[in-house]
Amino acid sequence: MTTRDIVLVALFAAIIVVLGLLPPITLGFIPVPITAQSLGVMLAGCILGAKRGAGAVLLVLLLVAIGLPVLSGGRGGLAIFASPTGGYLVGWVFGALVCGLIAERFVREDQGELTQFLAFLGASVVGGIAVVYLFGIPWLVYMSGKAFFETALASLVFIPGDLIKAFVAMLAGRAVLAGYPLLPQRA
Repeated sequence: MTTRDIVLVALFAAIIVVLGLLPPITLGFIPVPITAQSLGVMLAGCILGAKRGAGAVLLVLLLVAIGLPVLSGGRGGLAIFASPTGGYLVGWVFGALVCGLIAERFVREDQGELTQFLAFLGASVVGGIAVVYLFGIPWLVYMSGKAFFETALASLVFIPGDLIKAFVAMLAGRAVLAGYPLLPQRA
């Protein structure tokens, strides 16, 4: 990694942490809060690409692991990884990675704007939502002791907000690509 890469990873880790300053929304029927930090995961993948985006999320999780209160609601510490949200946190790393891989593969500077918008939206939905849920829901099932179908159905409450975050990540990814492209190109 170059010095520029390290600075970008640190910058996007800081963005994810700052998004944690927005208070979480807790729901009574599911022990996982709604936070803005998953938007940062999508932004990191779409703007920085797979390697640097996942690196930014790993840096945030390292800060969490050493006990800094960088998660929404001022949470931090190793115990977070053993809580119902632990699977979602691990999913963030793979979500940013997949989001970045899709963006690197399907977004080109010489494409039309609509194609770029759709590619960024697809990357955000697949990486930032589907992959994160792929890790989060099974862990939540394990931690809560509830049936998989019941937990998956309850998790649908997150979808509208996550789609809005994916739309914001799409707009930001396209804006950065147009003004100051940071996304590596993958064949």
